[in-house]
Amino acid sequence: MDIRPLDQTLSISPQLSPAELPSLAARGYRSVISNRPDGEAPRQPAAAEIAAAAEAAGLEFRHIPVVGAAIGAADVAAFKAALENLPGPILGSCRSGARTTILWALARRGERPADELIAAARSAGLDLGGLRPRL
Repeated sequence: MDIRPLDQTLSISPQLSPAELPSLAARGYRSVISNRPDGEAPRQPAAAEIAAAAEAAGLEFRHIPVVGAAIGAADVAAFKAALENLPGPILGSCRSGARTTILWALARRGERPADELIAAARSAGLDLGGLRPRL
């Protein structure tokens, strides 16, 4: 698994497979947020499959599917609520980790300086410089 931390609460990874959930729990994660819509790619596991595997591994699960170019205020609010209500540490997953990182940064705007959010994303291998006006 390619796991990259954004802060003390949230790390990101590319698409998870149901078989990886027990290992994730063994690493100390307590929750998973999936941001990938079902059916986005062939052979992609459905959110229901990941949810069942998460439950079997003792993990909480939330599915907040988003399309990168269409992330709106309701998506950010749902993600922020998940961050606040799920037990941590949390792993957020989508195809590459980018959508989860964007949601995280937008959920944390006003709480942390834009430069700090952008630097944390950069440390995780993602460039959020273009998001600066929204942060």
